[in-house]
Amino acid sequence: MKNILILVLLFAAAGSYAQINNVQFINPSTLSSPKGYSHAAIIDLGTCNMVIMSGQVPLDSTGNFIGKGDFTLQAETVFANIKKLVIAAGGNMDNVVKLGYFVLDVSQLQTLRTVRDRFVNTQHPPASTLVQVSKLFRDDVLLEVEATAIIPKK
Repeated sequence: MKNILILVLLFAAAGSYAQINNVQFINPSTLSSPKGYSHAAIIDLGTCNMVIMSGQVPLDSTGNFIGKGDFTLQAETVFANIKKLVIAAGGNMDNVVKLGYFVLDVSQLQTLRTVRDRFVNTQHPPASTLVQVSKLFRDDVLLEVEATAIIPKK
């Protein structure tokens, strides 16, 4: 019995290791070049791909900051970047299943939702988490949003 348990554990471990080989990291040219990280990891789950996206900030494709002091413009830029990532991974915004928000001012929640609603399926909005933070990676950045998408294979 003990040998069977060891065999099951070995197969489970081998399956977990094989899963690592099914990961692709992407940095689409439609987004700024990341320094020290990838914009997204695509994990092959068999019938679909899971896309885990790094936090997106209001930078255009050449790395220029967009929307100094303008929460709405920054949020629009962030969601446009998420959309570019999802499209690069072969999906659309209906495939986004989770959003994680990091904002300097939680009182901007309604503005954030208004912008978000122009990008996501409002009948079935993604799961989400909102965290107010005291600082982001730059003083002029007012929000950062990470996302996860599940994209069915065609």
